[in-house]
Amino acid sequence: MRQANKTSIGAKAGLAFLAVTLVMTGTLAFAQQETILHSFGGSTDGISSGSGLVFDAAGNLYGTTGRGGAYGGGTVFELSPQPGGGWTEKTLRYLGSGTDAKAPLGSLVFDADGNLYGTSLEGGAYGEGTVFELFAKPGGGWREQDKILHSFNNNGQDGYQPWAGPILDSSGNLYGTAVSGGAHGDGVVFQLVKSDGVWVEKILHNFDGRDGTTPIGGLIFDSSGNLYGTAALGGTSVFYYGTVYELERRPGGGWSERILCSFDGPNGDYPEENLIFDTVGNLYGTAQIGGLYAEGVAFEMTPTGGGVWAQNVIYNFPGGGTFNSSAGYYPSSALIFDTAGNLYGVAGQGGAYDGGVAFEFVPTGGGSWTANVLHNFGASGDGTVPNGNLVFDAAGNLYGVAALGGAHDAGMVYEITP
Repeated sequence: MRQANKTSIGAKAGLAFLAVTLVMTGTLAFAQQETILHSFGGSTDGISSGSGLVFDAAGNLYGTTGRGGAYGGGTVFELSPQPGGGWTEKTLRYLGSGTDAKAPLGSLVFDADGNLYGTSLEGGAYGEGTVFELFAKPGGGWREQDKILHSFNNNGQDGYQPWAGPILDSSGNLYGTAVSGGAHGDGVVFQLVKSDGVWVEKILHNFDGRDGTTPIGGLIFDSSGNLYGTAALGGTSVFYYGTVYELERRPGGGWSERILCSFDGPNGDYPEENLIFDTVGNLYGTAQIGGLYAEGVAFEMTPTGGGVWAQNVIYNFPGGGTFNSSAGYYPSSALIFDTAGNLYGVAGQGGAYDGGVAFEFVPTGGGSWTANVLHNFGASGDGTVPNGNLVFDAAGNLYGVAALGGAHDAGMVYEITP
């Protein structure tokens, strides 16, 4: 079986870094305005954000950096809009001290009380990663001490090295993935349940390679509480190019796994990002490589009944070299929808300056989509290697992070305005 390695996975994290159903009417560049909100790398600031951003109710943005900060283990940061314009960055936590969390790569999530939860690739009691919490103070601000809810352990039972951020169910339980460990060494899906003030971990699924391995991407729920995700490698195809899977709740407890898709190269390779549902229950995602030009795809999955799903490639990223790289290649984020049903994401390379692009897919009917480039990264002073999921504000502006570039070449947070 093809094995993952830290170098290839690290490209996703940003720690350094038409053929099927698309009718391509031309990749256009629209007059979008990009604004750099914050450049990382100054003083004890963090370095190389690889996570998506999340808004609070007041319009502040939160995220993580995987390195840098006072202890070299990354940071949790807040960006607050100012009345006269501009944004102010504040470091909420410096990570990496002692057995604290270290190298957070995934997005954060808020609970109903305004507390923040995240995961880290390293750190904790065993050095194999954590789930951590930042406590919100009543009336605003944050407590001085965060809390490690779980330290992952490479003991053949627990998973370890979680890359994606956690998600919460309506009862306040946490769910996530770890790329390694478990019963077969191929990663796990886990749950953390709070009981009498203590968080207890339960392994919901152990990957064994045939159903996927190295689940870098996070999880999403459907309306029935079933879980969906991607594994970057493994599966039933001869090349072990990854899978899309579902964990279905069993009546009376427990979970049953179903493989919805095994990637084979032409339909994608190395899916490492979260999935997203549309309003009628179809799934959308990206694979970092594979497809017609071997430079990545965007895909749709449609349920056809009886637990079977049909997968269609909706876009083949054109790639570099002898191909047209102006549209970008190596998609490095999940897709998100706007209210009109258009899809958005970023690709880590290509574009006019070869620094990556932010793109839009517009449905044109009959299962066809038109691709548009919203912003080309890599111009002087701009960021490069955009990664991490995009997020909209209430006005329809897009926000994201780039792993490199900016004023200190250590990454930045940006806004794209129509």
